[in-house]
Amino acid sequence: MHFFNRVTLQTPESVELEFLLAGIGNRAYALLIDYLILGFTSIAFLIVRAMFYAPLLDLSTGIFGDEKVAELWLQAIAILITFFIYTGYFVFFEVLWQGQTPGKRYAKIRVIRDDGRRVSIQQATLRSLLRPIDDTFGTFLIGSLLIMLGKREKRLGDMVAGTLVVQEEYMVAAATFPISSQAQELAAQLPQIANIPQLLPDDFATVREYLQRRTAMEPKAKADLSLNLARQVREIISLEKLPAGLTPDIFLEAVYLAYQQQSSAS
Repeated sequence: MHFFNRVTLQTPESVELEFLLAGIGNRAYALLIDYLILGFTSIAFLIVRAMFYAPLLDLSTGIFGDEKVAELWLQAIAILITFFIYTGYFVFFEVLWQGQTPGKRYAKIRVIRDDGRRVSIQQATLRSLLRPIDDTFGTFLIGSLLIMLGKREKRLGDMVAGTLVVQEEYMVAAATFPISSQAQELAAQLPQIANIPQLLPDDFATVREYLQRRTAMEPKAKADLSLNLARQVREIISLEKLPAGLTPDIFLEAVYLAYQQQSSAS
């Protein structure tokens, strides 16, 4: 493993993005926070279980007719609930928070797909289901070895799910391309009519790369790419309707500027 290991990914739009891999230290720190939260959650569940165990045992005994059988069923249900809490925690947050759990958010790292896109529910589930294997034989031993020895610092769950864990870098470098006055006007309106925070750093980087390289593209390729990219960005930021007469380039310029201004303000 190299310190500050970077990886270059190519998006479906053929745009290259560079990310800084999270590293084992940041990942262990994030996981420690997540396990502390899970620990408190498990304790709360055990307290609730203890409070309702006696009446549930009486009810189950009445159903099964045998107290030992009822106890086995209650233990099995408790184990199943514990499993769902453990697995569901990571799946729920990584999907809801676009690749982050509370621990990852605090450590400023994020799970992304191998193509730079946001993680899906299927990938988050695979990562969570394989986490116990990565943590087998001591704290994070198997996962740590795979992360340290692999070029892309992947644990088993990342290998199977096709994901990476990267540091969250908000790329807000000054524009090296002209931004039209129409785009500047729209950029001022976008925070009120669209959900700009939904745009991830890799989404922003894709928009920026296109705007920087568009003058060197063939006209047809440029038109197709700008239209597809504008549609995807519009869906991401939940923008229902665009003002009439806007070209995809003007819209993307406005999104670029609005995101940059928001990141600078925060």
